[in-house]
Amino acid sequence: MTDATAASTAINARIYAQLAAELGVAAWQVKAAVELLDGGATVPFVARYRKEATGTLDDAQLRELEERLRYLRELEDRRRAVLDSVAEQGKLTAELEASINAAETKARLEDIYLPFKSKRRTKAQAAREAGLEPLAESLLANPSLDPETEAARYLDPAREVPDAAAALAGARAILVEGLSQDADLVSDLRERLWGRGLVKARVHEGKEAEGQKFADYFDFGQVPDGLPSHRVLALLRGEKEGVLDLAIAEADPADTDEFKAARTGYENAVAARLGVANQGRPADAWLYQTAQLGWRRILVKLAIDLRVRMFADAEDEAVRIFAANLRDVLLAAPAGNRATLGLDPGLRTGVKVAVVDGTGKVVATDTVYPHAPARRWDESLATLARLVERHGVELIAIGNGTASRETDKLATELIRLLGGQRKVQKLVVSEAGASVYSASALASAELPELDVSLRGAVSIARRLQDPLAELVKIDPKSIGVGQYQHDVTAAKLERSLDAVVEDCVNAVGVDVNTASPSLLARVAGVGPLLSENIVAYRNEHGPFAKRADLKKVPRLGAKAFEQCAGFLRITGGAEPLDASSVHPEAYGVARRILAAAGPADVRQGLGAAGSLSALDPQAFVDETFGVPTVRDIMAELEKPGRDPRPSFTTASFSEGVEKISDLVPGMVLEGTVTNVAAFGAFVDVGVHQDGLVHISAMSNKFVSDPREVVKSGQVVKVKVLEADPERQRISLTLRLDDDAAPAGGAAGRERGVSRPRAEAPARQPKPSRDRGRDGRPAPAPANTAMAEALRRAGLGK
Repeated sequence: MTDATAASTAINARIYAQLAAELGVAAWQVKAAVELLDGGATVPFVARYRKEATGTLDDAQLRELEERLRYLRELEDRRRAVLDSVAEQGKLTAELEASINAAETKARLEDIYLPFKSKRRTKAQAAREAGLEPLAESLLANPSLDPETEAARYLDPAREVPDAAAALAGARAILVEGLSQDADLVSDLRERLWGRGLVKARVHEGKEAEGQKFADYFDFGQVPDGLPSHRVLALLRGEKEGVLDLAIAEADPADTDEFKAARTGYENAVAARLGVANQGRPADAWLYQTAQLGWRRILVKLAIDLRVRMFADAEDEAVRIFAANLRDVLLAAPAGNRATLGLDPGLRTGVKVAVVDGTGKVVATDTVYPHAPARRWDESLATLARLVERHGVELIAIGNGTASRETDKLATELIRLLGGQRKVQKLVVSEAGASVYSASALASAELPELDVSLRGAVSIARRLQDPLAELVKIDPKSIGVGQYQHDVTAAKLERSLDAVVEDCVNAVGVDVNTASPSLLARVAGVGPLLSENIVAYRNEHGPFAKRADLKKVPRLGAKAFEQCAGFLRITGGAEPLDASSVHPEAYGVARRILAAAGPADVRQGLGAAGSLSALDPQAFVDETFGVPTVRDIMAELEKPGRDPRPSFTTASFSEGVEKISDLVPGMVLEGTVTNVAAFGAFVDVGVHQDGLVHISAMSNKFVSDPREVVKSGQVVKVKVLEADPERQRISLTLRLDDDAAPAGGAAGRERGVSRPRAEAPARQPKPSRDRGRDGRPAPAPANTAMAEALRRAGLGK
């Protein structure tokens, strides 16, 4: 084994060990997963079809492993560059090498490398060249020396040291630079500042009126550790817009006794590192002042470091929330193959109408003008009634944008007009991203004969039939379920959201004979090019009769087939197992299981749950497939092609409750969760303004994450705590025994506020983690304070 190979093996072993510790699994599991991923396998494939190899790591663990693996490999690359750089300088000692190899973060590695970085000429360097390093060392070693007297020995006008003051300034520069490059000291102070320091924000002079949406941060102070992600991103945005002056410091500007003590603590830590003690000796005061200046210089660096750290933590949380909400939306219950009328509301431009049949094919379009200024209400009703009757419409999907409230009333009257002749349901659905899709090249290719304005109505109808199949056509960032998405790193957000889409598509499976190129492109191992090739082959040769025919598709090789075959379904084809998620490589095992169950014909055996339940999975284990895979196969054979998404249900909105003024405190209503944020969930109760269930009103038990209780798309029962028509705010609770607010009064508990649909979620801190300016936990925000904060942030009215 060469030295390079040995070094690579050692690095990999270190990465595997760290990942195993972080994930709480064995190193061999990590090693197997990394090797599969490096070999071109996709996360969905590994999670479902290589369970024996990885010890049943699931897709969530594999995604986390994938993200951390990227970071740790970048860290190792940087570590190697640092080692090479220091070695080239001839300064790499065994102790320094050990220290570099032990660095667990990029920040720690850069702390160690700082003294060896090539940099511009510093005051300390000039002082060393002037021969002042012995002066610094002598005063540090013997504080009983008089600084002025000792400095007089080093005067040299030729080297720009004309007097004792200049000599002492140079000596101090040398000591201060040494302190700022002390990796252990800097690391310790960084953690101390993170846990005990202060993030300060003040309104920039003259920006009070312009920056009202940031008014909550005009006089703000909080410890960095535990600062909620939405606050961090709001602070950084306020600074970027020139409204806020943001700083990280060790003390409050008021210099309370507590913060004076904190500051002194930092200075004392630096002094202790320097070995300084105030014993009344001649050099003690000078040395302590040097320690103070050293801390001020270190603070400048740490303020930058901590801003980066705050943003990274906030970004991780924002991306996590966005990804979780996206997963819920994509895996929302599909209405299925039911003819649907899509309504894209509008006032002056009219309501765009599209009817799609059970397969999603567009069968009719129109535009009606029921609202101002045209006010052709009766004509619009007649047009819609004809379309419903002619095409057997069962569902009406109403976009939630401008004029949604008025269009919902139109649909209500339409259903009333139809009476008992036809059972039709109406639902308001998010139209986020519909306009993006309408103007896209994809929409032009799919619906070339339709005007851009009508394509949005088609998208609205189809996303009710099958949210996943329709929403994969839209950039995930445009779906409207994130927070501060424009403030986080685009590449990181895109990587996370793409992973969610891929996992969701493969969890559900795709009918290869009906799927669009957009949906096929998200299947493991396929991608945009192969998806187009699959559709082209399908158009030329007709529907695929069996999975094996996929190998005939141009450029779809053995590796791609291995990755995608199990996720592509063929219903009613030549091979019955092709309609299941059983991978072709395991058909032999599946047939042995079915044969043991009794039916001679595979088609008869599929779905025969009772006949498989008595079988022992161990009896079908071989050298390739272990118990986990066999159990998966048996479960799939019992319910072949099952859809993991929930059954389609809709909230039953109370009759007569159509606007906020109809809400009465104490009312119990059904509603649909439209979005989940870090501080609570927004619920549509049928009044065209989503109400907020604050995290504190979700359960009688402590809730750290609202998604522990609810998910987007879930139907829930809520009680109205308070409704404010003037401000368009609704406060709800999931605790149906909560007391409602008296008319015009407060709810007596924390309560939420509403937001217009399709807006970014409001930004409200988690009370359990917030801290006040004094560093102590802050009380839960009052209702009026929360409402006002949202108003200022531009998220309320």
